[in-house]
Amino acid sequence: MADDANDEKTTRIPVAPITGDTTLSLSDEFAAQLAALEGGVSNEELDSIAALPSGSALLIVRRGPNSGARFLLDTDTTTVGRHPNADIFLDDVTVSRRHAELIRQGHGFRVRDLGSLNGTYVEGVRVDEALLEDGAEVQFGKFRLTFYPSRIDVVAAAGE
Repeated sequence: MADDANDEKTTRIPVAPITGDTTLSLSDEFAAQLAALEGGVSNEELDSIAALPSGSALLIVRRGPNSGARFLLDTDTTTVGRHPNADIFLDDVTVSRRHAELIRQGHGFRVRDLGSLNGTYVEGVRVDEALLEDGAEVQFGKFRLTFYPSRIDVVAAAGE
């Protein structure tokens, strides 16, 4: 069905009348994926982010085979790739064996692509290297992760 006013297509789906219990139950995995699509963060994730010490950050997988997985960034260099020895091991052929590095710079982090075949993306833009902002989406192959620096560092940076 097309709306002549803006040429936008819509589809109508018949829904049975609501009777009785209206509670919707979702699996934990589906709920995590839904929250990721909405940009939401679970209470457990909020607690983990709030507990981060200064100079550290958290990457949370939002899309990909291990959606919901969390990776702590607390060293000067963190490797990302399909090689089993990578600090962040992403087991999928869309990820190069040595795909990228996350480099701590003071209280911030940069991502640097290591010549990967499918590239590294920040906010949907392919990058060779980029500074990561709070809440940035980073993509390695088909994995999409959200970057959360320590709240201590976010507050300190806002006061500068």
